[in-house]
Amino acid sequence: MLTTTPAADATGIRLWTAEEFLEWLAPGRHADLIDGEKFMHSPVNLRHAKLLNFLDHLLRSYIERKKLGELYREVVAVRLSSRNVFLPDLAFFTNEQVALLQPAHAPMAPTFVVEAISPRTFDRDLGPKFATYEEHGVQEYWVLDPETLAHRFFRREGEFLVEFAQGEEVIRAQTIPGFWIKRAWLNPETPPEVAGCLDEILRGQPR
Repeated sequence: MLTTTPAADATGIRLWTAEEFLEWLAPGRHADLIDGEKFMHSPVNLRHAKLLNFLDHLLRSYIERKKLGELYREVVAVRLSSRNVFLPDLAFFTNEQVALLQPAHAPMAPTFVVEAISPRTFDRDLGPKFATYEEHGVQEYWVLDPETLAHRFFRREGEFLVEFAQGEEVIRAQTIPGFWIKRAWLNPETPPEVAGCLDEILRGQPR
């Protein structure tokens, strides 16, 4: 059964626990549990899909080549607290974390998370989700905007996720050793060939 609080009764909002939400999830069912409220993921547009397709392919190829861990795309439920369970667009788990994954969910925060925002999700991805990722130990958080290309990059400094690479052409990941990306590559209208980008990264220096 769903649990409620007095405040929820007054507003008509029913709050879910993480366990209830995880039981409700099923293959093909994409949603986040944010502070006990369930938010369904909307179908994405082509710009959103192209940007994630490119970064997913590039990151996955690099991580596999270097044997650094595993990357998941919107398929692994991440249980962060008793009222917060997210399905990140991209989530990287180190080899040490992979050993702790449960059959149906991740019981800890990924090391690295990417969320591609839309006008509908902007406030959540840079608001309560950001705060929850920060509180529960995400080390690096990239927030990509397929429409405006105003991408933002955050990495952990002490207790907080702090923005970095503002205005820089080359973004160097803090948590994926040796990985970097050019800002120009993150334009879904002109995605470059992944193989060429991977070769450039593996050579170690941007051209």
